[in-house]
Amino acid sequence: MSADRAFDFLTVNDRPEKPREKGITEIRGPYYDPMGPRELRDILETMGRYVDIYKFSGGSFALMPEDAVEELIDVCHEFDVKVSTGGFIENVLVKDNDKVEEYVAECANLGFDIVEISSGFLAIDTDDMVAMTELVAEHDGVEPKPEINVQFGAGGASSPEDLEAEGQQDPEMAVEEGRRHLEAGAELLMVEAEGITEEVHEWRTDVVYTIANELGMENCVFEAPGPEMFEWYVKNFGPNVNLFVDNSQIVELECMRSGLWGKKSSWGRIVTYRE
Repeated sequence: MSADRAFDFLTVNDRPEKPREKGITEIRGPYYDPMGPRELRDILETMGRYVDIYKFSGGSFALMPEDAVEELIDVCHEFDVKVSTGGFIENVLVKDNDKVEEYVAECANLGFDIVEISSGFLAIDTDDMVAMTELVAEHDGVEPKPEINVQFGAGGASSPEDLEAEGQQDPEMAVEEGRRHLEAGAELLMVEAEGITEEVHEWRTDVVYTIANELGMENCVFEAPGPEMFEWYVKNFGPNVNLFVDNSQIVELECMRSGLWGKKSSWGRIVTYRE
């Protein structure tokens, strides 16, 4: 860590500096509540060192004035934070199928760095999903970030009962899709939490291990929208696991990663090896 942090004489775990290839923290932007540039700047002035990706959710950018979207993106770039669209391409596929390429081009034009490619609500084949990864990879200035999942209907905070009724797919199918996305030019994959640790009666940790072992932990960003979830990931994969959390959870997650603080089962146990 840089020496300009307060109390820099106190020990914290070694954490890679940005741009990071591991220990990535992606945070949620506008969704549950609005977020303007002043709030975002406050967040990044205090904790921006620990934030790598800022994700719009639910297509929130499509409700905002264009200059407000651009200002939010500019603030992120000022602090070396990449900006993701979130999985809004699902809505484009359903309502404006012939405008997918125009959507990707506009994302690049507005300054987005990442176009997320998800299909939690859709019945669509892997070839089409991979084709969209290739489409995004061909555009200068934006990179594809496909989402893989084991739960049909994931992404809308459905109840466990509703998701159980939809059914799950074999984790090996998600692994194979993820492998094809990586071959098509994706550098990171988003792993959907619903059906694994979110909106389930029992966590499917076996799915997490399968995906991490077969696709490489460094290639995955695991959704962990709750302290009990990101604590489990840090305890089982170490402080440099890539995670997506709500913007309200940045401090708690980084205190855990750095070994400064933790919960009853993790306090004082999270360490790195200082070579």
